[in-house]
This record gives sequence, C-alpha cells and structure tokens, in this order.
Amino acid sequence: MQKTERLLNLVQILRRHRRPVTADTIAGEFGISVRTVYRDILQLQGTGVPIRGEAGIGYVLDPGFDLPPLMFGADELEALMLGANFVKERGDPGLVRAAEDAIAKILAVIPAPLKPVFADAQLIAPSYREAAEDRVDLGILRRALRNGRKLGLAYRDEKGAFTQRTVWPIALGYLEAARILIAWCELRQGFRHFRTDRIDRVDELAERYPTRRAVLLKSWNEHMEAERSRRRDGCQPDAHRVAVAS
Repeated sequence: MQKTERLLNLVQILRRHRRPVTADTIAGEFGISVRTVYRDILQLQGTGVPIRGEAGIGYVLDPGFDLPPLMFGADELEALMLGANFVKERGDPGLVRAAEDAIAKILAVIPAPLKPVFADAQLIAPSYREAAEDRVDLGILRRALRNGRKLGLAYRDEKGAFTQRTVWPIALGYLEAARILIAWCELRQGFRHFRTDRIDRVDELAERYPTRRAVLLKSWNEHMEAERSRRRDGCQPDAHRVAVAS
C-alpha cells in the first residue's frame, strides 16, 4: 500500500470509530509498525487534519472533518452494486428508483477503467418469491421513521378484520416475501409487526412520539432476544410476544 493511500485509509479508520483508536489497532490493520503509525499521525496533524490523542491512549478525529470526494476501490464498487441490486429486488418502488438513480450517478463520476467493475459486477441478490403488493406508499412510512412521527394506520389482520391503530414506527424490514413495519402499538401497548400489504391507509401524524427511536429499537431488540431464548429453552412464548399484528 502506497503511503498516500495509507494516510487516507488511516483517516477512514478514525472516521469509523467514535472512541479513541490505539496505534496498535491501526498498525495491526495495515500490517505496519507502531512507530510508522506515530509518524503518519504527526504528518496528518501537520497538514491540518484535526486528530486528537497521544501515544499509548489512542486517537480520535474531531467531528465535522471531511475529506474531498475519494475514488472508490474495486471492492467498494462491488459492495455498492450488491447493495443496489438487493434494493432493486426487495425495495418499495421509491427505493428502487433511488437505487437506479444512485447507480447512474456513480457511473457518471468514476473513471472509464472502473466502469465495468461497477456496471458488470457479478454479485446478485436474487429473490425467488414475489412480495405481496402494498396498498400504500411506503415512502410515507420511511419519512415518518426519519421524522420520528406517529402513524395512523387502517390495518386488517390475516382474517380480514379491520382496526385503527396509532403506532410509533421503529424500523421497516424488507423480507423476501413481505415488508414489515416494526412499531410500538398504542392500542396493544406493545411492539407489533405490521405487514405492509395489510395496511389499507396510512397517515403521518403531526405528533412526534415521546421516546427516541434508538431507545425503542434497543428495547425491541432486547425483547426479541428474550423471545429467542425462551424458544431455545422450550418455554411457552410470552403472552405479549411481538408478532404480526392482530
């Protein structure tokens, strides 16, 4: 690895971590000596890169620092194409269009020698089951997730019975045969999974839900892990387990 590339990658390592990264960790990733890491850090600091820390403790990159646009490597381009192909197979129409636009933008800026690496990447994410058709625009759900707003749902269960729900959206899962809205349901006072093809109407409400989404997501993950543990131990599932909403 040339020195210039190593310096850029060193900055990228610091970008990935919020806590101090030791010189030993950096040296191990690059296969270089700790002394070389110290020299690289000093050189970056000398060019104005806001790296804080010291030997034996670790280094952090100050928030807000950014580098000029960097060229993608072949592996990075293949990773991007694989992700785009996954979205095109399983995403809702809005995300499919966004993936196609992103591919076009990347192809427009990468050099000619790298275009075949990206455009012809033989990495696929096939889906052999057709996902159930949604009745609502999932862009509304994604916008509510970004904005932390409650959603009003007209929802029907597997038997066709309708209920009106007010939910706090946590995440949107893109499975092979269905898409699932994970949310806290005010009616059931618990986490529920709503199949998006069973949502007949959705309204993004003006009211924000009172808990941060990250906290809700952590709570949901803990609940799901507890359910998995109960199943592994052969216990009866929790009466309030998270399930497809009913």
